[in-house]
Amino acid sequence: MPAAIEVSHLTKEYRLGALKSVKQTLLKTGARLLGRQVEEPPLFKALDDVSFSIQPGEVVGIIGHNGAGKSTLLKMLAGISTPTRGSVKVNGRIAPLIEVGAGFVPDFTGRENVYLNGSILGMSKKEIDRKFDEIVDFAEMTEFIDTPVKRYSSGMQVKLAFAVATSVEAEILIVDEVLAVGDLAFQRKCFDRMEELIKRQGRTVLLVSHNIRQVERISGRVILLDHGRVAANGDPKTVCGTFYDQNDKRIVDQVGRARMESTGQVELVGIRMFDESGRPAQHACTGDKIAFELTFDVHEPIDHPMFGFGVHTTDLLYLSTEITEDRYRGVRIEPGRMIVSATINSVPLLPGAYSLRIGVNGGEVTRNIFYAENVAPLLIRSRSQGRSQAAAEGFFPLNVSWQLNKTPDHSCEPALPVN
Repeated sequence: MPAAIEVSHLTKEYRLGALKSVKQTLLKTGARLLGRQVEEPPLFKALDDVSFSIQPGEVVGIIGHNGAGKSTLLKMLAGISTPTRGSVKVNGRIAPLIEVGAGFVPDFTGRENVYLNGSILGMSKKEIDRKFDEIVDFAEMTEFIDTPVKRYSSGMQVKLAFAVATSVEAEILIVDEVLAVGDLAFQRKCFDRMEELIKRQGRTVLLVSHNIRQVERISGRVILLDHGRVAANGDPKTVCGTFYDQNDKRIVDQVGRARMESTGQVELVGIRMFDESGRPAQHACTGDKIAFELTFDVHEPIDHPMFGFGVHTTDLLYLSTEITEDRYRGVRIEPGRMIVSATINSVPLLPGAYSLRIGVNGGEVTRNIFYAENVAPLLIRSRSQGRSQAAAEGFFPLNVSWQLNKTPDHSCEPALPVN
């Protein structure tokens, strides 16, 4: 059976630099005719000798940092752009979910745009007629379908566009960052629609997303692009693990660009981490005992100090915070250098890159004196499992105790509802 997609030595180059005026273009043309050497802007390789194949029914994720060449690759496959060198062979009808809604006309109604967008994606009028009610119902747009699109919110437009794009009966789906459409409930609906297309209908799917957990969950294989080249191609957990490791290193380099708010009463001057033996540490493992030493310069007296210490993800999802509450009620800290120690007896985090947040309050009526987030990296590793496995399964180990018992009673109802 021939491959659904065959990419061979694909290269795409762009000329860097701004567009030139007509006058500049004519002057350069004249210089070339006179035999003079004209300096050209450098070429940028968005894709550099990329080769791979995808079999029918295979679901392949494409991941990589911004500018790695992911969207350029999808545009080559969808026929939106042409290669500089190399070749792309596609066997089957393609439904490109790239820049959904780009073909909508603002002055047309939703109904008119469904027919227009469907036609652009290769659907016949008869096919659109048959699927029209399903499209409108999925997009939750029944009430507004005969209203001009220019009166829609951006979320309403992409919901309708997604519904049209995913209704195309094509053998190959090319998906570029379109799962995060609309509100949270609709995003869940979109994800379920994609799983249906993939698992139940057996479509060949090429998926690009920065949501690595979704890519790892859906894909049977993952390709990692790095500066236009294939850096890894294979098992989703292994390839996503490589990408996580790359990002962890970049995150550690970026941490230190903290967001701080301070009255000037106190200043954070240093953070140090120590392992259980009291030795300085750069990382910890799940379950370790670790201690942090926070060094402050106090510029004005602090009455009734209260300290806060927390951990958040690199995209600022707050995971946990510990506050001293009234522990130091009645204490007065005089100006000078102060060290606050905070010990975590058992690190409750699965492997990954996290950041620290720190706060200081004070006064008879508590007020914020100092707050900072993203102040230092917290790298958590594992002695027993891979980086990507933990990242794909959450942030915290549940430490579950398991037990298996046989029971003769098969008629008992579950205490929790089963969906």
